[in-house]
Amino acid sequence: MTVAAPFGRMLTAMVTPFNKDGSIDWAGVETLADHLVKTGHDGIAVNGTTGEAPTTKSSEKLEIIRIVKNVVGSKITVLSGAGDNETTYSVDQAKKTAAAGADGLLIVTPYYNKPPQAGIEAHFRAVADATDLPVMIYDIPGRTGVEIESDTIVRLFEHPRIVALKDAKGNVAATSWVIKRCGIPVYSGDDILNLPLLSVGAVGFVSVCGHTVGLRLKEMLNSWFAGDAAGALAIHQELLPVFTGTFRTQGAILTKAALNLMGLPGGVTRLPLVDATADQIAQLRVDLIAGGVKISS
Repeated sequence: MTVAAPFGRMLTAMVTPFNKDGSIDWAGVETLADHLVKTGHDGIAVNGTTGEAPTTKSSEKLEIIRIVKNVVGSKITVLSGAGDNETTYSVDQAKKTAAAGADGLLIVTPYYNKPPQAGIEAHFRAVADATDLPVMIYDIPGRTGVEIESDTIVRLFEHPRIVALKDAKGNVAATSWVIKRCGIPVYSGDDILNLPLLSVGAVGFVSVCGHTVGLRLKEMLNSWFAGDAAGALAIHQELLPVFTGTFRTQGAILTKAALNLMGLPGGVTRLPLVDATADQIAQLRVDLIAGGVKISS
């Protein structure tokens, strides 16, 4: 039985384009949102890791939501990251996110302070209780320093507004067991594991590479759910250079460089991220072309 995908199947965590003076390129935000609409997306996640959320102000995050939602209308689901390592702030940001018009919340595990599982569970429940929006919890221990353990995920899925998991744990075995135990809709948060996670029951992707190869990722999803595993595998293998190339350094850095190469407004990064070097861009060009991406510059 196919598990429902509460936010659609194909989502991308959108970058936030900055001007050289560090301000947000608001026209670029509109252009990128429209680009994602036109490349097969069911949803867009803003204000996440790839959107450089740790470096944007709350007011900027809310304006990003409003602008993206205005571009995509009711056709595309807009999730927004509202998680922080302090629960009261996360609750407040969740309320503001709902008021700004987001369709759902993407809430990451509290980071840096390494809370125990009881604290992680209490944090997610507090944020989920704060609004009527559906919540996708986000497990990425490589960034947060602590995983959401399987028992915790199973308990959290009992909450009526916690409806999905973004999985960037890199442990397909653990995720497989979670899906079997509670049936939570899982979205791959690691592009190179998109197909492996589909094979154990994931419902879709929250991609980074969707910026550059969204249409092909949508084709892979469609092939898989049509029962064409061989076709899905062929697309996965075709896109391996893009999956690898995008993460030779931090993903937002090279995604912005890729968008710039494609003639789209990737813009620059905000410190402490730094823009891709000439050598990194040269290698990225090779990787993108090997994966079938058309380069305009």
